[in-house]
Amino acid sequence: MAAESPWQALLDWWFGSSLDAVEVSAQRNSLWFGKSACQDVDSENRFGGLVRQALDGGLQEWEREPQSWLALILLLDQLPRMIFRDNPRAYAGDARAQQLVRQGLEAGFDRQLPRIERVFVYIVLEHAEDLASQDEAVRLYEALQAEASASEKVLFAGYLAYARKHQAVIARFGRFPHRNAILGRPCSAEETQFLTEPGSRF
Repeated sequence: MAAESPWQALLDWWFGSSLDAVEVSAQRNSLWFGKSACQDVDSENRFGGLVRQALDGGLQEWEREPQSWLALILLLDQLPRMIFRDNPRAYAGDARAQQLVRQGLEAGFDRQLPRIERVFVYIVLEHAEDLASQDEAVRLYEALQAEASASEKVLFAGYLAYARKHQAVIARFGRFPHRNAILGRPCSAEETQFLTEPGSRF
């Protein structure tokens, strides 16, 4: 029996086993978008070593095929936000993740993944403090929503709406004000006012 790929445990934990996007989202939404100290500790216990390898520039062999590429993106973009929550290191993998996404998009890796998995490729561009990346993220989510089956339309419309909210913040400020305190950046008066508004902290 062939050994399981080293990235498969991460993909199974993140996406579960269902092939239905709506079902996957229902089962995993709190893991993906909730804030839970228990989940943060669990991610550290399960994958903290791999996250640190990825942040240190390792696991380059994972860059070569769509599934391992996706897993490496998760190690760089999603898990640091859990393991290093409210710490500057939460964003330490962003630059490499963005580079990997662009390389993979050029190679067509995203098109070989299920739609619900592609959400976590495009979200890397949504996390970028760069308007061109935000514009590209919105375009990709628009295409994803257009491809979605009838039962998936509402789900993917939600992801698109969230991408547009991120795009609007970067268009207005050029950065995410909610990161300022974590990264030691001073807030402008406009940003300080914005952070008092509902929905200003993603």
